Amino acid sequence: MSVLSQSTIAKKVFFSGVGIHTGNKVKMSVLPSAPNSGIVFKRTDLKHNNIIIPNFENVSDATLCTTVSNQFGVKVSTIEHLMAAFLGLGIDNAVVELDSQEVPILDGSARDFVKILKDTGLKNSDVPIKLIKINNHVELEDGDKYISIDKSNTTLEIEFEINYQNKFIKNQQNKVNVFEDNLDDVFNSRTFCLYEDIEKLQKIGLGKGGSLENAIVVKDDKILNENGLRNKNEFVNHKILDCMGDLYLTGYRMIGSLKCTHGGHSLTNKLLRKVFNDTRNYSLIEIKGKNLPHSLLNNRHNLKSIA
Repeated sequence: MSVLSQSTIAKKVFFSGVGIHTGNKVKMSVLPSAPNSGIVFKRTDLKHNNIIIPNFENVSDATLCTTVSNQFGVKVSTIEHLMAAFLGLGIDNAVVELDSQEVPILDGSARDFVKILKDTGLKNSDVPIKLIKINNHVELEDGDKYISIDKSNTTLEIEFEINYQNKFIKNQQNKVNVFEDNLDDVFNSRTFCLYEDIEKLQKIGLGKGGSLENAIVVKDDKILNENGLRNKNEFVNHKILDCMGDLYLTGYRMIGSLKCTHGGHSLTNKLLRKVFNDTRNYSLIEIKGKNLPHSLLNNRHNLKSIA
């Protein structure tokens, strides 16, 4: 099979855990799917109207996680880490079945999603991959928050900066090439919060399943997790992970260059809505041998050798 073709997973895989915001236990399966079917979520705890498409237009809430809903109000939340794993591994098509509203948080990163999906292997089809190519510069500002996307020749770049008043987090910035760089540090980076924000989260009904097992908690100039950080840029790298997952809500891998300062789920979603509001901003292209970006080819060769 050609590395230019769409991929799904080789066989069904299972995950279980709790939702970080609902606190509910959840069992989840990822199943192989046919070419051009994309990523689809199915709520198995519901008998009717239980299919939800993870598309940026279906985002119904972006408060501290990404929630997508269908026309009947059925929703799935905290999908961003799983979607980032799909994007980073080059998985175009899959069905995600879960028996609760929220994707399990696992350890707060995408590490376990990536490991299990890699271990099960990828299955290529004979249908060419498709990409979104950004044609124009689009930007948004919201107070001190800023996000932009511009065209790129061959890859998807994400450059992110955060700046916290907290003594431990302070300022962090990083830039990754999604199709060329080793993404282990990004995949391994956990969600985080400030200790003083925990009560605020609980008052608005969020963070019910949060613990030191699935989130970094920062108090003043230290973190409360015993084993410390997994990498020196873990905070900003987790923001890049979230951004990857939110960008995959276009339904396709993307060729473009994104820059963000102090952003998050909501700002990324607003940017996508602005980009796709004008057809001049993007192109949907089908990749065939002669015009395959070299970085995609390199990435998919690497994945093939792992699977």
